[in-house]
Amino acid sequence: MTGIPVGISTCLLGKEVRHDGGHKHSRYCTQVLAKHFEFRSICPELEAGLGVPRPTIHLRKYPEGMRLIETSGNADHTDEMRGFIDDVLPTLGNLRGYILMKKSPTCGMERVKVYTEKGNHIDSSGVGLFAEALMEAYPLMPVEEEGRLNDSMLRENFIERVFAYDDWLQNVAGENLSKQALIEFHTRHKFTLMAHSEKIYRQLGPLLADLKSEPLEKIADRYIHLFMEAMTQRVSRGSHVNAMQHLLGYLKDSMSAEEKAVLLEQVEAYRRGEVPLVVPMTLLRLAQRKEPADYLTSQKYMTPYPDELGLRNNV
Repeated sequence: MTGIPVGISTCLLGKEVRHDGGHKHSRYCTQVLAKHFEFRSICPELEAGLGVPRPTIHLRKYPEGMRLIETSGNADHTDEMRGFIDDVLPTLGNLRGYILMKKSPTCGMERVKVYTEKGNHIDSSGVGLFAEALMEAYPLMPVEEEGRLNDSMLRENFIERVFAYDDWLQNVAGENLSKQALIEFHTRHKFTLMAHSEKIYRQLGPLLADLKSEPLEKIADRYIHLFMEAMTQRVSRGSHVNAMQHLLGYLKDSMSAEEKAVLLEQVEAYRRGEVPLVVPMTLLRLAQRKEPADYLTSQKYMTPYPDELGLRNNV
């Protein structure tokens, strides 16, 4: 089985491509995520021709915009970087996500240091040139910094988005687009949407109610933008509880009173923060397998990504 294509900053794979010939090896990426993702690695500075080792560079703010300047001196590498970015961006459309190196003047997605024309530090409000162009070119693509993946909530959210975006690109986008494909996608992700944003979930239902009102491509485009916007929102314990209670409504007739009581106890324990999400979800999945309900079998909320990632053990 081929992994899901995901972009990554080359240094995170342990490759010695940084300015000093070092790396920023992320074992989580190479030992855990690599089992499920097929990484496409890019080091913008190296591939723009700056070499290894190379002088350090940073972002300087000019009236016409940000430029990449060497920290010692005024050598300007903006044009080489822009040229590389223009060449590589069109080749990234098949990626389902991207993991970037934090605080890099090329790859940082936020909190990158910004300097004056003379090289004096202003603040840390910058975005790396490559990261900024990537996110502008592919606004639907899940993008995250490796350091932020240490946060269990951010990690779970990013990986869930990657798998959902992969589902869209494989089964709905492009040549696969049809009314049936769009409706089936929405059906698979109903409870996921409900958990992330009930407000957007309620907007998407009416959007799909009349698929003849305008060209299907326009409806699908509006749908996936709203869907991915919803997916970026963190799920609160209360929202998970709400989604699980809706799921339980489909299972109540197949569960004994004792089984239902135990499940409700664990849902409430999760609400109070006493157990992780995996506990009530495991009980729900056991109940669903005992008395399979076709509607729930297809729900991505039940298994949004491979269990072995263990993400719901920590949220």
